[in-house]
Amino acid sequence: MADPVYLDCDTGVDDALALALLLGSADLLGAGTVSGNTGAEQAARNTLDLLALGGRADVPVATGARHSLTGTFRGAGVVHGGNGVGGVRLPRSAAEPVPVAAADLLIALARARPGTLRVLATGPLTNLAVALRREPGLPRLVRDVTVMGGAVRVPGNVTGHGEANIADDPEAAAEVLAAGWPVTLVPLDVTMRHCFGPADQDALRAHGTPLAAALADVLTAYLDYYEPVLGERRMPLHDPLAAAVLTGAVTPAEAPELGLRVGLTDRRGGLTEDPDAPRRTRVVLSLTEPAAPVLRDLILAGT
Repeated sequence: MADPVYLDCDTGVDDALALALLLGSADLLGAGTVSGNTGAEQAARNTLDLLALGGRADVPVATGARHSLTGTFRGAGVVHGGNGVGGVRLPRSAAEPVPVAAADLLIALARARPGTLRVLATGPLTNLAVALRREPGLPRLVRDVTVMGGAVRVPGNVTGHGEANIADDPEAAAEVLAAGWPVTLVPLDVTMRHCFGPADQDALRAHGTPLAAALADVLTAYLDYYEPVLGERRMPLHDPLAAAVLTGAVTPAEAPELGLRVGLTDRRGGLTEDPDAPRRTRVVLSLTEPAAPVLRDLILAGT
């Protein structure tokens, strides 16, 4: 049977792809949203609308943290469009967010499935940190946590050393990495190496389902952004790659357990390998094979 999964997301373009992948590969029990690519409320609306297009309006979605633990939301409209999904107007679902905070939804799901719930975090880690503060026993209730975030041995994408999900709330990231649950980190080191291009967008459009067609439209803005950055028309598969790592659809070639320190003052938002820190974070640095074809098939299956 598919693993029970809770998705904590800031639904922008690549989160949308991760969501579709999970619909075909996991038992998605719920989703919470956090401000990152877009605001938490807009991310919740995006998530609800995408779920409805995929025939899963039954999945509860909770709005979470609107700002980081110590700062304010900055957004990534230049990358993901003003509404987080490339400016595409998705058909509005009749569903609304559930009347609890994302952190409380996570805690409730973990208590209902002790030791079996798996968590995928594709945005800043604020909700997870809040949940840890509210339920100190949460690490014993959750099977494991997979995080798309960080830049360990490569440059960051918002500063020379900081990747957006960690840099948007480094205090939360430090608390999540220090908690006593198994954490797998899927950083830019590996996600920047695996990309979709126009052929993958065409495959989504040709698939013919409402969700696949919407995803094809959403990818345009992301490809537009990355084309001058990468020198060709392709886009990294940050969040769907993390989802595929969680489900076991892709196999890490190099995934050492490292001791990591989150910069809170110097190199704020950056990750540093610390030989004196406990080696408790599994860091996926490379895969055994190209991931794009696998992810494309899984996303199509989920739509």
